[in-house]
Amino acid sequence: MTQLFDRAVEAARNLPASVQDDIARLVLELAGEEQPPVQLTGEEEASLSESLAQAARREFASEDEVRAIWAKYGL
Repeated sequence: MTQLFDRAVEAARNLPASVQDDIARLVLELAGEEQPPVQLTGEEEASLSESLAQAARREFASEDEVRAIWAKYGL
């Protein structure tokens, strides 16, 4: 394992379990291991449907809204 990968794993240890699972799924997929589909909750399905409908209507976040989100997370 490379030093960079070791650092990434160490950083992931401090994240919530759900985020760790998301990262693990990505790593396994990149490594060629097929993963079962993620089962969405009813709330997640409704949120996804609304997001897709907004995209179809071309309702996207403004530049100011995007900047605010980036700033919220220190990016």
